[in-house]
Amino acid sequence: MRKPTAGTALALGALVGVLLTAPLAALFYLGWKVARLPFVPFDIFEWASRLLPGAVVTRGIEAMVAAIRMLGLGSTDVAAKYAEQAMAVTGLLLTGALAGAVIFAFRRNRGNRGSRAGVILGAAAGMLSFLISRDLDASGSPLLEVVWVIILWVIWGAVLDRSYRRLSVESETVPPVLRAQRPESAAPEATPDSVERIDRRRFLIRLGGTAAAITVSGAAVGMLIGPRRMRPAPASRRWSANHALPNAAAAVHPAPGTRPEFTPLEDHYRIDITLLPPVINEESWRLQVRGLVDRPTDLTLADLRDNFRPMHQFVTLACISNEVGGDLTSTTRWTGVSLRRLLPHLGLRPEATHLKISSADGFFEIVPLETINSDERVMLAYAWDGVPLPNKHGFPLRIYIPDRYGMKQPKWITTIEAIDHWEEGYWVLRGWDREARMEATSVIDTVALDHVTATADGRPLVPIGGIAHAGARGISKVEVRIDDGEWREAMLRSPLSETTWVLWRYDWPFEAGAHRFTVRCTDGNGRPQETEPSPPHPDGATGLHSVRAGR
Repeated sequence: MRKPTAGTALALGALVGVLLTAPLAALFYLGWKVARLPFVPFDIFEWASRLLPGAVVTRGIEAMVAAIRMLGLGSTDVAAKYAEQAMAVTGLLLTGALAGAVIFAFRRNRGNRGSRAGVILGAAAGMLSFLISRDLDASGSPLLEVVWVIILWVIWGAVLDRSYRRLSVESETVPPVLRAQRPESAAPEATPDSVERIDRRRFLIRLGGTAAAITVSGAAVGMLIGPRRMRPAPASRRWSANHALPNAAAAVHPAPGTRPEFTPLEDHYRIDITLLPPVINEESWRLQVRGLVDRPTDLTLADLRDNFRPMHQFVTLACISNEVGGDLTSTTRWTGVSLRRLLPHLGLRPEATHLKISSADGFFEIVPLETINSDERVMLAYAWDGVPLPNKHGFPLRIYIPDRYGMKQPKWITTIEAIDHWEEGYWVLRGWDREARMEATSVIDTVALDHVTATADGRPLVPIGGIAHAGARGISKVEVRIDDGEWREAMLRSPLSETTWVLWRYDWPFEAGAHRFTVRCTDGNGRPQETEPSPPHPDGATGLHSVRAGR
């Protein structure tokens, strides 16, 4: 077989690179599921995203959220995670294609002098992947991780080298003397020069079939092993399964179609900087208190649960990336220890002014001691809905700070460091607002045209409903407008607490035809909702929410 042209070499190299990188990713996945070894595609994606300028990350977030909403891909948080994971794997596949093309082109130009180029590149890629993974998470065994990662990459490079040889056997590879000595009766498969004539297509089909088998097998076994996380507590053990909500007797009933007032744990939104939530073992976990303290302290989860009176708070949490009317907001019952009550036990020095709170996923935020001392509701939470925090929502510990978006509230907390100055937190460094105070917002969930009631004189009424919230400031009024008519005040249901959303209802005197419905609110301090539209970046979305309905 003659040496391929430059274009053919690039195309074949890219194809072989993809075929070999797919099973590589599957084996990394299997190793992650079986032994918590690095899942390299995700680690590289996370590492790269943290190096990108904040403006680039912000534009990516905005584009992703807009695409999810436009295409109707379901829950924004779930779709976003799948999209990020797909981008991570696709990025590795594209990198493999590029590497394959480069190796094939290099081998074509250098001949036998580059016969180990794939192995060398694989070893370098393995070491780089290991260093990236360790930079993100140094909790595993470094020896086991480096051996696993480098071996897989070296095998990838070795097969890439062999593939080049099988697809492009150069004339000097098979000495002429061997060809002359070939017996006429010898089977083609048994002679050296028959190797030179292997059909490329047949070899690629075999390579593709083997790669597909390894990829599917690795992914399937990994999925059968089950998710690497703490199993969620059964629904029967949750607080909500055994208690009535505190406003169960409220006079105002939600309009049919309004979202659940209390969000099931399975439906609570999740937004964070990691593609795979950290897996933390309670027995080995310690909350490390360091910095400006009399002496370093390590607290177990049992210390926090057993030695401090628990506080319970119904909380509505929202993501600062949430668009007006978006689904990145949820409500549940938080349980933990008041950070203000915990402070005297931490031995802070007088010069300490802030706490730097860091997480297992590399996230961190700065909380002023003034904020903690002024609000007993600031808590280190270890349970939601009466059961331990779900793994993906921050087990074993996360913080709650009233009136702030989720970007200010680390989960998977591992360290509290007392410092004497303010620093920019993870998202503040990337251009988001320093305070991240929740904007007042109101949303229409339903125009219940299929649940018409009637007034005393028989005029039909259509229930309209939704939610309004303004962090810890509460809601004092919600108003609804139909088309360009007057604003009409809605009824407010008693909230679960002063830190949750309020469900509202307006019974609209039905008018035939299609209409536009708009809602606005006023917070508990008497400040009207901001009506001027603005995007989530840098301090939260504003504007009025409208829907069209009618017939």
